[in-house]
Amino acid sequence: MFLRGPSSRGSLEGARRVALTFDDGPHELTGRYLEVLAKADAKATFFVVGRACTEHPGAVDAIARAGHEVAGHGFTHTEFPKLRGDELKDELERTAALLPKPAGGRGMVRPPRGIVTPRSLLGCFRAGYTSAMWSHDTLDWDARTADEVLSRVRPDEITPGEIILMHEGKPWTLEALPRVLEGLQSAGFELVTISALLAS
Repeated sequence: MFLRGPSSRGSLEGARRVALTFDDGPHELTGRYLEVLAKADAKATFFVVGRACTEHPGAVDAIARAGHEVAGHGFTHTEFPKLRGDELKDELERTAALLPKPAGGRGMVRPPRGIVTPRSLLGCFRAGYTSAMWSHDTLDWDARTADEVLSRVRPDEITPGEIILMHEGKPWTLEALPRVLEGLQSAGFELVTISALLAS
């Protein structure tokens, strides 16, 4: 299964839900991201790198305890199409071993840098994973100020059902996050995990 979102905007219009997602963590700033999300009573999905999980023990548990969703982003952040089938399976399994078991049985994975091929998608699917992409890219990895990030998450450009891509470890993203959350919530959006979005 390949999830890009929003695939069913019509059914989500009334709910006005969007999913915030954060890639590339955990990071030394993860705790501060969680504090901002908690103050806004917002939930998110964190796509974490296995190697970073081993470097920041306890971070995954903290994310999960706060009620957020945790899914894999590869163990080494190597683009999946560059891996042989056995290497891809190893990336997925090593990361999954560090994460909470997915409630629905089939886990989610976000391919590093969003780069996929039919072969890599099929490899993820056969290994038991849904490839979860995004529909709105804030390009915060290329920003240098909070105002730049904020300008790329304008509520009038967001549609119910969107999956919004942001990143951990970016000070400007952390600085912008309170205003991002306030703007979306003021526009009537509920900020939920990808699984909650799909349950709508």
